[in-house]
Amino acid sequence: MAYRRTKNYSAARIEAMRRGKERARLDRPAPDLPTELPDLRMRIVVERFDFGVERHEFELRKTNRCDVYAVTIDGKKWKKSGLTGVLDELRKALPRVISSRAA
Repeated sequence: MAYRRTKNYSAARIEAMRRGKERARLDRPAPDLPTELPDLRMRIVVERFDFGVERHEFELRKTNRCDVYAVTIDGKKWKKSGLTGVLDELRKALPRVISSRAA
């Protein structure tokens, strides 16, 4: 039959392990943190030549989240969105054009 351990014994053991892990973490070199992100994270320029020259510029700026951007389209504020949302709206804004068969 095994002896039962008391709560104090277990608590002391857990505390000792926690202190050991903390000491080991502090002994390791500090991790390299990512560099500060620029304000303008991405610029997407769309030029379309189907019916004359049409040019749109999407600017994706930094927000407090790394995967969300403050989007401006042609200098006008649009909304905060991820890259998938921006590309989805771009797809909707530029519908397909019927092609004519040239011989």
